Amino acid sequence: RRVPRLRSTALRLAVGNIHRPGALTPSVVLSLGLGLTLMVAIALIDGNLRRQVTENIPAQAPDFFFVDIQNRDIGDFTTLVSGIVPDGKLTSGPMLRGRIVAFNGTNVRDMTIPPEAAWVLRGDRGITFSDSVPENSTLTEGEWWPAGYGGEPLVSFAEREGKELGLKLGDTVTVNVLGRNITARIASFRQVQWETLAMNFVMVFSPNTFAGAPATWLATLTIPDSQKNLAPDVLRQVTRTWPAITTVSVTDALDVANDLIGQLATAIRAAASIALAASVLVLGGALAAGNRARVHDAVVLKTLGATRGTLITAYVLEYMLLGLATALFALVAGSVAGWYVVVEIMKLKASFLPDVALMTVAIALVLTVGFGLAGTWRVLGQKPAQVLRTI
Repeated sequence: RRVPRLRSTALRLAVGNIHRPGALTPSVVLSLGLGLTLMVAIALIDGNLRRQVTENIPAQAPDFFFVDIQNRDIGDFTTLVSGIVPDGKLTSGPMLRGRIVAFNGTNVRDMTIPPEAAWVLRGDRGITFSDSVPENSTLTEGEWWPAGYGGEPLVSFAEREGKELGLKLGDTVTVNVLGRNITARIASFRQVQWETLAMNFVMVFSPNTFAGAPATWLATLTIPDSQKNLAPDVLRQVTRTWPAITTVSVTDALDVANDLIGQLATAIRAAASIALAASVLVLGGALAAGNRARVHDAVVLKTLGATRGTLITAYVLEYMLLGLATALFALVAGSVAGWYVVVEIMKLKASFLPDVALMTVAIALVLTVGFGLAGTWRVLGQKPAQVLRTI
């Protein structure tokens, strides 16, 4: 079916210039579009990371981590912190350091480990034991051992990491703790909310597995907004009373992470700007190459009665349509690339950022219309008689 004829002469000329043989459309969309695609992808990745660090994580994360609390001090520690922040939420649990050495009796060094799960096997890992399912975890498969369980050693494994390692219920995990290899059977899998930065562990063992082991304690403190001013008192009192306890301010750590993300994004944007500059040069070359044909068209149209205003309007509309097409291409391609990196590689939730879309459209329009009109003045300045003599 034929497209209805456009009433506006300038718009008909603009659309005709875009889709005619030898038009600049493919060159402009590909050259400028690829550069903008890279910028969109970087902006979306950076924006989602910053939102995660500055908004999502702080809303769920505790204010402090306390590491290496001795077993004899945990009672006094709890009393002190609860006295400073009466309404604070203090969570604590035993912790040991252990290294996974085998699955189902096979040494991990002899296994092919997927890259996304390699961090679980890298060095010593914090492990714990508990009679109940830990907070911020949801049992997804299997059953939890009953309180006071005294049978064979059991372990609950983080679901995502377990599946990445190819583990299933009934498999065995051997960990080296304090120089001793201990083998436990996987009794369940848990969905762990790592993004909360709470006290989470890949492996939670049944308490009888490490009966009598010299475990230290790990604790987190979440301070309500109305008592945030007490945070310095907590830090000062804990470090003064127990210098050996490592106190980590989550807020300070997130600020450092945000600064690092900003610096990394700036460096990547600088590199991407070079690609965008190259795209602009290609755009300029494509427009310059098409000037000869435009001079011919402009002269013929002037001879047929077209005014200077009509031609300028047609060119502006043409370059605006080109800019919008380029922006649409960059938004779709860049959004897909950014989504893939955020969701599939970083394992985070992605959200669309409207300011990125507006920025992309603005850059595409400014560059295409600006460069296009810069060459148009020469085209419009040609005398019809001079050009007609060469035809």
